Amino acid sequence: MTAATPATPAIPRKLSLKENYALLTRDLGWTPSYQAEDDIWRHVKFEGIRIHDWDRWEDPFRLTMDAYWKYQGEKERKLYAILDAFQQNNAQFNVTDVRYIQALKIFINGVVGMEYASHRGFNIIGREFPGTAARIAAQMQAIDELRHAQTQTHALSHYNKYFTGMAEFPHQYDRTWYLSIPKSFFEDAVSAGPFEFVVGICFAFEYVLTNLVFMPWMSGAAYNGDLSTVSFGFSAQSDEARHMTLGIEVIKFLLEQDPANVPIVQGWIDKWFWRGYRLLSLVAAMMDYMLPKRVMSWAEAWEIYYEQNGGALFADLARYGIRPPKFAEVTVEEKQHVSHQLWSTFYQFRHAAGFPVWLPAEEEMQWLSAKYPETFDRLYRPRYEHWAAMEAAGTPFVNATLPQLCQTCQWPLLFTEPGDPGRICHRESNYFGQRFHFCSDGCQGIFDHEPEKYVHAHLPVHQIYQGSYFLPDADPASPDFNPLVEALRYMGIQAGVDGGDLEGHVDARNWTQWTSKPASSHAPRPPEQPKAA
Repeated sequence: MTAATPATPAIPRKLSLKENYALLTRDLGWTPSYQAEDDIWRHVKFEGIRIHDWDRWEDPFRLTMDAYWKYQGEKERKLYAILDAFQQNNAQFNVTDVRYIQALKIFINGVVGMEYASHRGFNIIGREFPGTAARIAAQMQAIDELRHAQTQTHALSHYNKYFTGMAEFPHQYDRTWYLSIPKSFFEDAVSAGPFEFVVGICFAFEYVLTNLVFMPWMSGAAYNGDLSTVSFGFSAQSDEARHMTLGIEVIKFLLEQDPANVPIVQGWIDKWFWRGYRLLSLVAAMMDYMLPKRVMSWAEAWEIYYEQNGGALFADLARYGIRPPKFAEVTVEEKQHVSHQLWSTFYQFRHAAGFPVWLPAEEEMQWLSAKYPETFDRLYRPRYEHWAAMEAAGTPFVNATLPQLCQTCQWPLLFTEPGDPGRICHRESNYFGQRFHFCSDGCQGIFDHEPEKYVHAHLPVHQIYQGSYFLPDADPASPDFNPLVEALRYMGIQAGVDGGDLEGHVDARNWTQWTSKPASSHAPRPPEQPKAA
């Protein structure tokens, strides 16, 4: 009798990448058994968003945690090798000019705090979403944002050894008047519901607007010889690409789940586009005035990265019933003005800034004239030439008052009326007998829609007038008490050291001593007076 041939053992089928990914991410979720889902995910319904099938969420990252750490670890090794080489070679002296360093002060004091606030926000919403895939995406982005805050701090910490105004960046982010703009932006987002946060940050900011930070600005860093800054920027850019993908996935997921979501999402797009646009006014001034070697103007960047790219995006979203953001046409007009208006404001209040300010030199004004042919020579060159004449006469212009702040975006009322650049835009709303002020129709509309959220906004100028912007050791009864100096000390700014005029500033003096090159802060010459016959 012939022995039976043993059966060939079945070879297990190799899992596809998609199946393997699903087992290592979505399969880690579970259905609650002894707690009500409404008690676990308490905030997922109150915004009115309807989700019928969380499994329809497409995972844009396509990364498991082990692959994520490997991928990021490779980037870290390359990044820190460049940072180490930069520091070992004292490359901070190879940047174009000390004026460029002043832009880094805004970056370290403003952007790093935003990155960390974003990290906190994604940790929060990762806890709020019932869908496993959405929680995985939020976790990945939270880690990305924390990494960005760390690498930016490490890259810019080297400059802190040589230049003023960079050592107190966590303190300044919480207290300085012009940094309340990014701080209030993210506090507004974190205090919103989970769906509003993810639309506002992932879509309106990351997808629609973030390229205005990471493309022209990082190119400007490279063009000005700052290999340290550009390295962390481009190291972060691959993460930003994933974040943008998440942003578009979030929008499409919400819009495809239920038609009732469309008007809610549209309202959030309107709000967060405007809030993000106002925030990016800082970048406009940095690009047009703080880069000794400029890559492009703010107007050119806005045209490329919003008008063209955003126009194509919203044309695609039209099939869902989504239109372009409200007041988008105002931003197209304001691109000719916003950087000049903001730099003029910084010049007027340079004594209360954490970085020195300067008037543009003649060759810079020629560049601005070429980039803004319809507005600069007519509206802004005369102002700079007048201020230059005052400096030459020994009576430089300084605004000794404190500015009126917008209740929503918290910028001073420095922007002008649409269609009338000679008149400051000012709006007012009344709520329970109190009057509130705004810089634009966009900011007023945001307030009027949810006034309870903004009536208690922490406005630095209001706090100074109320006497609460002083450290405990300040003595208002002292005969030499100076409220401005004490308010600046509360903000983390050394009066007479960190801010003021670049000409004669400690950074400028050190720059000349260390590099044997003068700081390029020459103000424009006042126009010659006609000679007597």
